[in-house]
Amino acid sequence: MVGCASVRGRDESESIRKESHSVNTIYPSIEAAMVVHIWSLNISNKDISALNQSANVSSGDPLEPHDDTPPGLSRTGHTVTAVCLGIILAFGCLNNLFVLLIFARFRSLRTPINLILLNISLSDILVCLFGTPFSFASSLYGKWLLGQSGCKWYAFANSLFGIVSLMSLSILSYERYAALLRATKADVSDFRRAWLCVAGSWLYSLVWTLPPFLGWSSYGPEGPGTTCSVQWHLRSTNSMSYVMCLFIFCLLLPLILMIFCYGKILFIIKGVTKINLLTAQRRENHILLMVVTMVSCYLLCWMPYGVVALLAAFGRRGLITPVTSVVPSVLAKSSTVVNPVIYVLFNNQFYRCFLAFLKCQGEPSIHGQNPQHSSKEDPHALRPCDGPSLHGNIKGLQNKEQHTLSLVVHYTP
Repeated sequence: MVGCASVRGRDESESIRKESHSVNTIYPSIEAAMVVHIWSLNISNKDISALNQSANVSSGDPLEPHDDTPPGLSRTGHTVTAVCLGIILAFGCLNNLFVLLIFARFRSLRTPINLILLNISLSDILVCLFGTPFSFASSLYGKWLLGQSGCKWYAFANSLFGIVSLMSLSILSYERYAALLRATKADVSDFRRAWLCVAGSWLYSLVWTLPPFLGWSSYGPEGPGTTCSVQWHLRSTNSMSYVMCLFIFCLLLPLILMIFCYGKILFIIKGVTKINLLTAQRRENHILLMVVTMVSCYLLCWMPYGVVALLAAFGRRGLITPVTSVVPSVLAKSSTVVNPVIYVLFNNQFYRCFLAFLKCQGEPSIHGQNPQHSSKEDPHALRPCDGPSLHGNIKGLQNKEQHTLSLVVHYTP
């Protein structure tokens, strides 16, 4: 019986050992299967994320950031941008509203050249109403709020109003120069030409802002994604050609025209100062300050934006960071604040009407004007009727001292 018990014990221990061996061989296979399954899940998750990322890139959604896009602004950066845009919005609306109210209040301001000034203020206040509020709100939230369609129409409206303002500034410089060559009084033909210039500035702007809707480049988010404009960063021939044409015909040519016209005005006035140093020198200094201020503000507000657009289109990828792009954008919008200040302060008639408006007075008298001249005459026009002789040479002016003296006294920039 003892032998049977020992045999039975050996059999049981042998069976237990076999069971434990089978269990040990089963569990590693289960663990290996679990590891393989988990590893496959990790691979599948990575594949899904990669597929989603590639789908986002291939979809071309302009509101989604891509891998080659630099990181956006910080919360502090968005706040600083919002504060700057809020200040521009408040003062831009206030300044241009003052200009429009003054123009409506005083009939003496309704001259051909002042119609162009009015067009500048109108385009600037439209930017303040239909552009700056949306970029201001988007900067507060740190993202664009109006969707892809709203982004395109925002970019179109701001480009339209901005180019109208730029073209009006260049047209104004030409009209001021042409005023030196015309007779004294503004007739119907002068008003007709002024209205044609205003309509031409809007038509010219439409010619350059509609093509992105027709396939020549496109509109989309720019910089940190809180504003929209032309897609400067696209490297296709289609987009790069549009950026180059926009820079040449809507920024560089108006600047060249302004420098040429104001330079000719300075040349003519400087020839007059050789005759009457006491009166004309003061007038020349005023005009020189006006010219330097206008050209400098034009360069400060708009040239950085144009240079950054060219660098984004033709420079190295990633060269233009969100901070680099947002500063020129804010400077361009600041022109809505600067323009009315400059063109009111350097326009003597507008400035007198502005003071009369603040004091609730009537039509201000034009000091230094002869009684026989009407108050409705163009303040930018020269008084002598032999204006073309001024364009000839300065010697002719020196031989007509009395006429040139009248010119210097009555010319108002």
